[in-house]
Amino acid sequence: MELGIELVPQEQKQVISNLMQFYLYDFTRYLELQVDRDGRFPSYPGLDAYWNSGRNKFAYLFTADGSIAGFALVDRLLRDPEGEFYMTEFFVLQKYRRSGVGTWAAHRLFDMFPGNWKVSQIRANTPARDFWHRVIGAYTGGDFQERFNSRQGNPSQYFSTLNSNRVKK
Repeated sequence: MELGIELVPQEQKQVISNLMQFYLYDFTRYLELQVDRDGRFPSYPGLDAYWNSGRNKFAYLFTADGSIAGFALVDRLLRDPEGEFYMTEFFVLQKYRRSGVGTWAAHRLFDMFPGNWKVSQIRANTPARDFWHRVIGAYTGGDFQERFNSRQGNPSQYFSTLNSNRVKK
């Protein structure tokens, strides 16, 4: 399978907006999300900032054999003690889950943005937490920390890509 990752230009931002509907659908298992009378989930808050905020927000599209396979939203954190980069959202279409697309895409993003990272999940979303433990663990050789948000109890993993034990390819 040939994998690709590309920064989404503003003129194609609707692709991320459309995929966000599937992403939000997946979250109905964990959050009280409802569709409107037209059968659509609400717009993702702040999505336009990924094209209007300068150089601190990045929207990426993943492909597998030329077909859309998922997306990621990455934020560069400015003067934040939690890290330099935040995996704000990460989504792989069901068809491509457990195929290596997600691991490959996450590792590529970590390579593209060297520094200190934070990745968070919703507490009840144990499949996502398991995925990130595997992905970050493989990338760092297990060198990451996990902390829980004191209010919601959501887990976050913290790690650096600068001193990664990963063998660069």
